[in-house]
Formats: sequence, structure tokens, C-alpha cells
Amino acid sequence: MTQAMVLDILRSAFITVFKVAMPILLISMGVGLTVSLIQAVTQIQEQTLTFVPKVLSVILALFLFGNYMLNTLIDFAEDLYRIIGNIV
Repeated sequence: MTQAMVLDILRSAFITVFKVAMPILLISMGVGLTVSLIQAVTQIQEQTLTFVPKVLSVILALFLFGNYMLNTLIDFAEDLYRIIGNIV
């Protein structure tokens, strides 16, 4: 295994992590920003008001994007097994 192969696997792993994490992070960030704006406008500073919508949005995002996320991880794992098979 050469250094170039290791760097290629590492690059692929970072891209996979980015693809899997981004839908949930973006939705959570958008919901948090929206709730923060509503809190600033209405001057309601309740801590649980930000927590509940974020949790619900993350659950909804997992439901909507779970299939895509799982398929992305499976593709990455299959690529790793293919690379391991070529090394031995």
C-alpha cells in the first residue's frame, strides 16, 4: 500500500463524512436560526424552545435522508473492501 493510496482513502473518507453529516447539520442550523430569530423578535428567552424544534427537525431529517446516508456509507465500505481485496 503506497502513501498515495492511503491519502486517496482518507480523502474519500472525509468526503463521505461530509456527505452524510451535511443534511442533518444544515437542517438543524436552519431551524436553530429560525427559532433564534423568533425569540429575538418576541423577546421570549426560553431554553427549551430551541431544543424541541431542533430535535424534531433532526428526527425528520434522519427519516428523510436516512436512505441516502446509509447508501453513501455502504458505497464507501464496498470501495474499501474492493481496495483491500486488491492489496492482498
